Amino acid sequence: MIDLTLIGIGTGSPGHLTRQAIAAMLDSDLILIPDKGEDKADLAFLREALCRQVLPSPPPLARFPMPRRDDAQGYLPGVRDWHDAIACSWLQVLESHRASRPSLLIWGDPSLYDSSLRIARHLSARMALNLRVIPGITAIQALCAAHAIPLNDLGQPVIVTTGRRLRDQGWPSGADRIVVLLDGECSFDRLDPLGVTIWWGAYLGMPQQILHSGPLAQAGPEITRIRARARAAHGWIMDSYLLARP
Repeated sequence: MIDLTLIGIGTGSPGHLTRQAIAAMLDSDLILIPDKGEDKADLAFLREALCRQVLPSPPPLARFPMPRRDDAQGYLPGVRDWHDAIACSWLQVLESHRASRPSLLIWGDPSLYDSSLRIARHLSARMALNLRVIPGITAIQALCAAHAIPLNDLGQPVIVTTGRRLRDQGWPSGADRIVVLLDGECSFDRLDPLGVTIWWGAYLGMPQQILHSGPLAQAGPEITRIRARARAAHGWIMDSYLLARP
């Protein structure tokens, strides 16, 4: 039986780690670090630096190669095959290290637009697995805190969606506030900007954090320019935004 722990580590700041998260990291006999290639090497280094910074004696750290997703057969089939390939990558590392209490450090929270819980189900088909989850600060929490704004309007709902769905389906019905995650194409530029306000943030919680906000008509083009420059400078970017309309 393998006791696998998924640990939410927030959005980049060591201050986002809870005591429960630190205790779970200390209890691990192996911490798995995803290696997404040279262009995103900073993400692996950040996880490793986090371990060294908060743990007096870190357990062994093991990088595993992240397979690339192939959407040739469609988005959802491609994601399912990709998850299965990642589970195989996890399995190879666990077997080579003979770990019984491994953990993975999950950016944000494992429950929100992260695939690790689904990948763990693929892994459980190959080995006896006991799964534990430690919650973490989400990008949504970090974004609202950075801008010092509430997530919802008085008594009103909020919809959390993705850039892909915003591009394909437009503003979702049922709410006048939406949070958009996983948007690599600045999909807000497909919307009618009249009356819409945007609060955007990238590298939330990190020293290089960038924030911008304002009416979408003016702020949207500027965010697109800022985002492109930041991605070119760092080789990667993680960002999110909140949109509100009257």
